[in-house]
Amino acid sequence: MLVLVLVVVALVLGLAPPASAHASVVSTDPAAGAVLADAPERVRFTFSEPVATVPDGVKVYDAAGELVASSATADGVELAIALEGEVGDGTLIVTYRIVSKDGHPVSGSLIFSVGAPSPTVEEPPRDDAASTAVPRTLSLVRFVGYVGLFLGAGLLWFAVLFLPSDRAADTSRRRVVLGARLGGGVALVGWLLALPVTASYQVGGGVTWSALAATEYVVAAAVAVGLVVALVLLGSGAPGRRRGWVALAAAVVATTAPALTGHTRAATPEVLAVAADLVHLLAGSVWLGGLVGLGLVLADLSGRGTMAGEVLARFSGVAAGILAVLVVTGSLLAWRVLGSWSGLVDTTYGKLLLVKIGAALVVIAIAAFNRFRLLPRLQAAAHRKDRRAGAGLVVRSVVAESAVLVVVLLLTGFLVDRNPEGDPVVQASATARPTSRTAQLDAIEVRATLGRQTPGPTSVTLELLDPAGEPTEGYAAPQATFASDDVDLGEVPLRNIGPGVYTAEVVVPAPGDWRLKVVLPTSEVDVPTSTLEFDVLG
Repeated sequence: MLVLVLVVVALVLGLAPPASAHASVVSTDPAAGAVLADAPERVRFTFSEPVATVPDGVKVYDAAGELVASSATADGVELAIALEGEVGDGTLIVTYRIVSKDGHPVSGSLIFSVGAPSPTVEEPPRDDAASTAVPRTLSLVRFVGYVGLFLGAGLLWFAVLFLPSDRAADTSRRRVVLGARLGGGVALVGWLLALPVTASYQVGGGVTWSALAATEYVVAAAVAVGLVVALVLLGSGAPGRRRGWVALAAAVVATTAPALTGHTRAATPEVLAVAADLVHLLAGSVWLGGLVGLGLVLADLSGRGTMAGEVLARFSGVAAGILAVLVVTGSLLAWRVLGSWSGLVDTTYGKLLLVKIGAALVVIAIAAFNRFRLLPRLQAAAHRKDRRAGAGLVVRSVVAESAVLVVVLLLTGFLVDRNPEGDPVVQASATARPTSRTAQLDAIEVRATLGRQTPGPTSVTLELLDPAGEPTEGYAAPQATFASDDVDLGEVPLRNIGPGVYTAEVVVPAPGDWRLKVVLPTSEVDVPTSTLEFDVLG
């Protein structure tokens, strides 16, 4: 069985495509660092997956740090910001906080200029850079919600499918029903508390109910209503055939509803990922509920003939199939969400997943010991004393197995909110801001601005200033070339966009020390040159 687990995990991760997680910027219009002749009517971001806006999540600032009137709308993968009103020359900063399809907030910024970059640019307020890191409170309430859900629904499954209908099992049945109700109560508290905590997390502080997607409310309602209906129908633990099947159906709704949110919504193909998550959640609930159920009833049933051995044998037979389902669906989800071997060691998500896999292997080992060592011993016991001793060993074993499963659920609570592509960062950091260098060419000062300090599309802008700091022109238009030690981009295609201002769009292919050589004729015979160095970061 352990070999099967390792083979499946190796196959699915070895063949995996790149991870698909929180939304990331694919392109912007205008480009980062661009210098435009006129202010655009709209600024557009294109993301890697559908996004949604949150109240006051998108703001535009001028170089002085003053707000520029704007409004934002999201349509699929595109975020559009309309600039409402007159926009003067200078640098503009667009900050955004949006929610990706998997329910996690993503923030970043875009900087571009109209006419020419501003000499100085004020930082946006710190509130606009609120962390997108998952608060521990949210991970904790998710953990509580999942444990309660799995116990409430899982013990219901155990009562309906594995406990005998014999009146001799009434004491055991009451214990299981009480455990199911306690688990259901814990689940309701966890899932209802998660709503305001999630709302606050998505908007970056405070609780704005309108920020939550309808799916969040639907999932919480499905969990709450499904559990309540299932536990009411369970009654005293022997609901009858028809009522029992309806109770199980309600439990299925409650258990599988969480698959409609989280990373599986962003994985492709979505139908396959969500279906695998549905089955994974259901199998995990039945397994945890069965283990806790065994711990609650075996001591009592061991004094009632062969009843303890029969219940253990019944659950053990099903547990093998549950284990296979958990391995296959868990590996499939890791394949679709994580996407690579390197992600296992390069991201917090991957490291937590490795710990979860290790804990799951411990559970599998304990389950195998139960199945092949303790079960035969309990079934072979002929005397009541021997049956009680055998049941005691099984109880201790399933308690240990349940405890490790709770650890697995704790890790799941943290994994739900971690980014498979890496720890959250502001997508447009200081390295995406314009950086300037100056040079003196005879009486003309040349200010050269590189739109961003990272590889990719950017702009090069030259401003020609006289000794008084006013725009001026040379005897002829400037020329420039851009190169590093490894790559020579050749001549930069400068175009004039205003008095003494020239700009060009370039694509910087790699990080390194890049040199911009500027040639500016200042008379018929004087052609001074200067080289300005820019550090492009990886």
